[in-house]
Amino acid sequence: MSQSPGTRSPRALVGGAPVATYTMRFDGRELSAQAGQSIAAVLWGAGILAWRTTRETGAPRGAFCGIGSCYDCLVTVNGRPNQRACLVPARPGDTVTTQEGTGRADLAV
Repeated sequence: MSQSPGTRSPRALVGGAPVATYTMRFDGRELSAQAGQSIAAVLWGAGILAWRTTRETGAPRGAFCGIGSCYDCLVTVNGRPNQRACLVPARPGDTVTTQEGTGRADLAV
């Protein structure tokens, strides 16, 4: 059975099926996450593209490399700053907050 190009989706192309979802919180907002997603993937899926500000100018940052080589995607997860959102898996009940600058001086990167 062929599909028109406008009705194809990545899930349909690979034969995937929906997985169970759970919630996590970002800056007080409840977001839906799926098992195996990174925090960055959950934020992207919710349309959130920036979740950190730079030390010097307060410029917004989000994911840049997506593989953990840079530090643009830092967030605070369950009170622990300097976590790379592209590498940290989202877990049920996580509380993630925007990180301003280094998060805490003693954990500066």
